[in-house]
Amino acid sequence: MDKQQEYVLRTVEERGIRFIRLWFTDILGLLKSFAITPQELETAFAEGLAFDGSAIDGFSRIQEADMLARPDPSTFAILAWRPEEHGVARMFCDIIDPDGTPFEGDPRLVLKRNAAKAAERGFTFYVGPEIEFFYFKSPTEPIPLDNGGYFDLTPHDAARDFRRKTILSLEQMGIPVEYSHHEVAPSQHEIDLRYTDALTMAESVMTYRLTVKEVAIESGHYATFMPKPLSGVNGNGMHTHLSLFEGEQNAFYEASDEYGLSKVGKGFIAGLLRHAPEITAVTNQWVNSYKRLIPGYEAPVYICWARRNQSALVRIPVFKAGKEGSCRIEYRSPDPACNPYLAFAVMLAAGLKGIEENYELPPEASDNIYEMTDSERAAAGIGTLPENLHEAIEIMEGSELMAEALGEHVFEYFIKNKRAEWDAYKAEVTPFELERYLPML
Repeated sequence: MDKQQEYVLRTVEERGIRFIRLWFTDILGLLKSFAITPQELETAFAEGLAFDGSAIDGFSRIQEADMLARPDPSTFAILAWRPEEHGVARMFCDIIDPDGTPFEGDPRLVLKRNAAKAAERGFTFYVGPEIEFFYFKSPTEPIPLDNGGYFDLTPHDAARDFRRKTILSLEQMGIPVEYSHHEVAPSQHEIDLRYTDALTMAESVMTYRLTVKEVAIESGHYATFMPKPLSGVNGNGMHTHLSLFEGEQNAFYEASDEYGLSKVGKGFIAGLLRHAPEITAVTNQWVNSYKRLIPGYEAPVYICWARRNQSALVRIPVFKAGKEGSCRIEYRSPDPACNPYLAFAVMLAAGLKGIEENYELPPEASDNIYEMTDSERAAAGIGTLPENLHEAIEIMEGSELMAEALGEHVFEYFIKNKRAEWDAYKAEVTPFELERYLPML
């Protein structure tokens, strides 16, 4: 038994932890869990604990049902919103087949495998997401709790106490927070996590989403990460800051370059831009995601990069003099309802491809892309993201990069699942259609 496992066992005993929740996600990024008692911990660490994989979306077929969840002791944390007298902790798990081999459909494995490819080239992949969400009256009543706007700190920001409690809960579980504020839309909020390695961040995002919802439930309200829950206002984004480090050195920074970008940094951006249409089905995986990716609501539509242009898909944030370590890329299309394991994995795969193949970085987009005509954008070589989930899946299906990054099991199941979602959406008669057409047709 290693030291981390011993620490978990000792902490469980000293803190009187009664239940340990074993967490993992399905292919779509929905959190799954089952609880064990402290008496089962040593067996869980040594062998993993069995569960029915056929009950988990995208895992195994009914004839291959048995799977094992093996907890990672480095992810141990006590849940801040549970009563201390009946302590509950959680650990994220690796999913393994009964013969002990890693399960190819495990999203955690997909990210670990892509991070390992970066490590083979000497890189560590760091991620820092800006995660937006709405507070509503209830799941069935998407009624905002306030009329606040961007950065408001007034009585209009009715949910500031919820934000504060959420941040305290995250930090209690060892997840550091950088910023929090009211966002542009009514009752919309943002809490930004401090950057860390991609695997740790994926698990922080999963914990963040549950914590936000738990705090809202305690207050009698509802929090949602749905990309576009309200018409006519901004949707929920997850602008994601990306960087590669070689040891302590930021691999994206080059002092002599006019943009402060190294060859590695430029190649990474070029890879993201070239493969953006292919990875969008994963970074924006729901039918509703494409209601956000439209002009006019600060979400990117056009495939280009810039330093200060907020309408660009890839932005290079300005960093302070002497803070070259913070040189990074901001990829602005993802939304917070994605599977973070898969989203981080495909962003990394696209960036690494640009580095490996020496993709040429196109010119910076200096104008407001939304004010350009279609012909002007075409002349500038500026393409567009997929307009809907169907188009995104069609592009993804033909992508060798995505097939390799996700692995055969995840790639095929993800496409199958998303096609089913699109088919169900196509067949639905919406309130929009009834209100628009029924009175006149």
